[in-house]
Amino acid sequence: MMRRVFFELRYLLGRPPWDTGITPPEVFAYLERTPPGRALDLGCGTGTNAVELARRGWEVTAIDFSHRAVAAARQRVAAARLPVDVRQGDVSDLRGVHGPFDLVLDIGCLHTLAPEAQVRYAAHVTRRTLPGATYLLYTFLGDGRALRGGRVLPTEETLRRLFTPAFAVTAIEHGTDRQRASAWFTFLRTG
Repeated sequence: MMRRVFFELRYLLGRPPWDTGITPPEVFAYLERTPPGRALDLGCGTGTNAVELARRGWEVTAIDFSHRAVAAARQRVAAARLPVDVRQGDVSDLRGVHGPFDLVLDIGCLHTLAPEAQVRYAAHVTRRTLPGATYLLYTFLGDGRALRGGRVLPTEETLRRLFTPAFAVTAIEHGTDRQRASAWFTFLRTG
């Protein structure tokens, strides 16, 4: 409940720091080398990346639990006149979202979830992809210790446990964002 209030408040007060309005170069690089298919944008925020995917011919389903973010995403999609299915919902419970998807994109959503929700999320991502699908994940990384408020950022090992054996890690690009360790993970659905 507090998590939802936090996100709604951040969108109410203006553009939150994670909503840059710019599709990251890592996503552009993927799109340049990959033909369009079906994409699922988890934690889509105001729809920046969903719209970019749709512009490039992808059939996109985008989901976020923030009412304000979803309303803004729907406005962005309408202004772009693109067929993106924007839904309000819980990324750890995708029962109404039907795959299979060729691409699952998550830019900063998974690390906001509690560990038990991360397990559910991973199971839903796995069920909605087939071998050959890509899962692109941008996440803050932790060291296993709890942060203020009790949240625990995933470690590389946690992510590998969540997604293998169904996915193989094909690339990791480490970095920092707002003075926190972060990384882009590319997972390939193998089995």
